[in-house]
Amino acid sequence: MKRFITFLIAVAVVASCKNEDKELNKDISVPVSVIDLKLQSIEKYIETTGTVNPDKEVSQKSEITGHYFLLTNPATGKKYALGDYVNEGVEIIRLEDKEYENNIKIKSLELQLEISKQVFEKQQSLYEKGGVTLSELKNAEINFINAKYAYEDANIRLAKMHIKAPFSGVLVDLPYYTPTTKVDANSLLFKIMDYSKLFMEINLAEKDLAYVKSGQKVKVTNYTIPEDTLAGWITQISPAINADTRSFKAVINIANSELLMRPGMFAKGEIVVASADSTIVIPKNVVLSKQRGNTVFVIDKGLAQERVVIFGLENPDEVQIISGLEKNDRLVIKGFETLRNRSKVKVIK
Repeated sequence: MKRFITFLIAVAVVASCKNEDKELNKDISVPVSVIDLKLQSIEKYIETTGTVNPDKEVSQKSEITGHYFLLTNPATGKKYALGDYVNEGVEIIRLEDKEYENNIKIKSLELQLEISKQVFEKQQSLYEKGGVTLSELKNAEINFINAKYAYEDANIRLAKMHIKAPFSGVLVDLPYYTPTTKVDANSLLFKIMDYSKLFMEINLAEKDLAYVKSGQKVKVTNYTIPEDTLAGWITQISPAINADTRSFKAVINIANSELLMRPGMFAKGEIVVASADSTIVIPKNVVLSKQRGNTVFVIDKGLAQERVVIFGLENPDEVQIISGLEKNDRLVIKGFETLRNRSKVKVIK
């Protein structure tokens, strides 16, 4: 009898403990962080990478042999140096060679041009009065034209002694030569780049061919300056697929007016292939993939409610919700991993 009474007491104690545990569990609130959903925009994009190249680039070489003279940059008051910005047509280097210059005989050619012009004009006047034949007039014209060509050719040859910037840009290579040293023809004198506009050749997966169109905008960033995003756009698309890589080529042009990105940098591009405005957009990392579908949690009257959502546009960070959520819903963005439907929650900042 005593054993039976002891057993009943033990059962009662266990039952009491279980009830206390249930009551305790009812009072437990899961701490969560939430955001109020607002309508916003989203872009679907294809990520790619590549090396950016300058829009204009030239390696200027000497066309003649001559004594080397590096000129002074009026903007700095010093000899031209790497990194200097130069305007189109500005002389940077001069090559001097008296023998080369004398052989051109520019003064003689200038006089010959002047004389042949006077003769031609005189023959024109005489022809109008019947004093010379048409053949004599044409011969005078031929001599004038030949003298003009010879003089122009001489000036072209002389211009090879004055090495000028072919376009406005930045000096990125300037080999050192001892002043007055004789440099050979075809020697590299300087390299200039205009990288206010850049281009990037990229390879895209075959599956993206249907989505990528000429003119689509591209967001371009460099990994060392991720806070600076440059505007780009697709300008060329190859219709051919590489059989080995199952990819196709495309070209992105990039506006770089502030010279934030430098030629040769490795950059990331986000090609915007679709977009939507005034829609529900949520972080992708708050979505739970379950057997019943993609789910999220919202807070209503202090309880967590599980919602099945349908996706629209997606990108690596965000997703558009076309069904399952509404504007002003309080979406759980932290603490959702341990929630169950109708769990009691405590919203924290």
